[in-house]
Formats: sequence, C-alpha cells, structure tokens
Amino acid sequence: MRKTVWLAVAAALPLGLGLTGCGSGSASDGGGNKDGALVVGATPVPAGEVLGYIQDHLAAKAGLKLQVKEFTDYVLPNTALQEGSLDANLYQNKPFLDDFNKSKGTDLVPVVDAYLPPMGVYSKKVKDVTKLPDGATVGVPNDLTNEARALKLLAASGVIELKKDAGAQASPADVVKNPRHLRFKEMEAAQLPRSLDDMAAAVINNNFAQDAGLSPTKDSIYLESAKNNPYANLLAVKRGSEKDPRVEKLAKLLTSPEVKKFIEDKYQGSVLPVSGG
Repeated sequence: MRKTVWLAVAAALPLGLGLTGCGSGSASDGGGNKDGALVVGATPVPAGEVLGYIQDHLAAKAGLKLQVKEFTDYVLPNTALQEGSLDANLYQNKPFLDDFNKSKGTDLVPVVDAYLPPMGVYSKKVKDVTKLPDGATVGVPNDLTNEARALKLLAASGVIELKKDAGAQASPADVVKNPRHLRFKEMEAAQLPRSLDDMAAAVINNNFAQDAGLSPTKDSIYLESAKNNPYANLLAVKRGSEKDPRVEKLAKLLTSPEVKKFIEDKYQGSVLPVSGG
C-alpha cells in the first residue's frame, strides 16, 4: 500500500510533530516486530516508483513485507523516521542527510546507495543555459544542501563562478563571477517546477521535475553529470536499525540486477542505477 502525504509547509513543522493522515500502518507494525511490514517513506518519483516495483515484483519472493508512504517534501520523511513512525526512508543524498542530522539533532544513518537522480536546469524561455538574458531570475532550492548543489551545477555550466573553497554549504554569497548578473530566487524545492513561468530558469531536483512531467534528459537545458557525483539517493534508517533483517533485505533488493534493469528501462537515463548489478 502506498500513501501520499501532501504538505507544502513541512519545513515549518517542529521535529516533535508526528505524522497524521498517513493511513493505516506505522513503524509500530515493524519497528518492534521484525516480522512486521517494513514501513518506508519516499518521495513519489523516483523513490516511490522504485519501491513500488520492489513491492509488486520482488518483495514476496525475498520474504519482505513492505509498506510505502509517499511524501512531497524533504523534511517529514526524516522527522517521521527519527520519531519512529517510519522504519526507513528513501529520497535523500548523503550531504543532505549529514546537514539534516546536524541542524535537527537527528540520528539517522545511511544503509546503501540506491540510484542517482541528476539535478537539472529547466527553462520555458531559453533552450541553452548560456543564453540566459542579462539580469535573469533563476530559481534555486532554499535548503542549504540543495542550494549549494544547484549553484555548483550553474558553475559547472559556466554561467557563474564560485569561490574555490565553496563546498556543501555554498550560497549566493559565494558567487565571485556573475557576468549575466543573474538573480537567485530561493524557494522550497517542491515549488520550483510550478514557478517556471515566472522565472527565466530554475534548478530543479530530479524527483520534483519528473513529478511535474519534466524529463531530465529531454527538457533540461543543462543536466548534472554522474561522474564523481556524491548525490546518490540512499536508504536511511535510525541508528541501531542497520542490521534489521528487513532493512538488509530491502538494501539487497535495491542494488539487485532486477532493480538496475527497471531503472534503466523506465527512466532512460533520467535516473541512473549505482549498482553494477
């Protein structure tokens, strides 16, 4: 069973607030009972689709009961995991997880990398990122990790230059060359696709782009490279649950040849498997 939680203002919610309206089932089905369903939080695309494939085609044979709960933001899947209403989640990369733990005081750990969803620059105004007009407004995610990732992508495209030491916390203040005088509009990542009409371009996370009907390989005007990319999405759990047999089964399935083929066939390069199969 897959449930979707629609929360546009999740970033304002306190860590102690529990999930509501998620339907039947919680980590109490599995967290204290290793024979119960593993409750996994995920964004709809691609994580929810990958988990849905596992749920429909692989889980039963592996002896895994799997329940997927979908979220449309980047905060609640982690707060729910910390609180115990989820057993695991799949939607984030390691830099984001590290920053979340540091800023929120959570104790979440990675289990295995699952796939790479490349971030892209999208526009309804231009077909080439190097043709952005002078003074153009470019939307970027407003969370620390994804904003830094977006700025690095723009730097890789050549339209801006960042300080040499700008790392995982890079911000517009780290832009040292901006020949087109681009203006950066910081927005909640989920809102960027629907705001494309109001800006020259936006740097959009893969899952939100695909959920909005945008194809990373066909519609982006500049796409992140997979080479030496640290932003693979990973399966995460609360510390101490890494050896849960259900988690180990899901980790094995996520890196299986079957899931590798599913990702390659379904996404045609818009999402990349990280396992050699």
